[in-house]
Amino acid sequence: MPQYSTRYSAGMDLRANIDNSLILKPFERSLVPTGLFIELPEGFEAQIRPRSGLALKKGLTVLNSPGTIDADYRGEVGVIIANMSNESNIIEDGERICQMVISKHESITWEPVNELNQTDRGEGGFGHTGTN
Repeated sequence: MPQYSTRYSAGMDLRANIDNSLILKPFERSLVPTGLFIELPEGFEAQIRPRSGLALKKGLTVLNSPGTIDADYRGEVGVIIANMSNESNIIEDGERICQMVISKHESITWEPVNELNQTDRGEGGFGHTGTN
């Protein structure tokens, strides 16, 4: 079976940048600093996502996933980590806590209208994407 590698990475791991170990009790959350400051070009955002290994092995996740870092933000990147397990978990300095993905996005201008164009779906909500 051939194997492939690439220099491009869809995401990069971010690490905790803390002076002391952080203990997260069951269902507790904390803003974990990363020591990372970024400057993104206009039209881009950074998305913060959970690491699957932490979610499966420890029950740790990014609470507002995906978290968004806007291009005009200049502060330290902090990650809201939540412990969704029934056991306390320890986060150590330098531990990989999440992934960051840089994504291009479009900007739009809203225009008020008196009515919207009709579609087959109309106002149908969840589960109303078509017929059987």
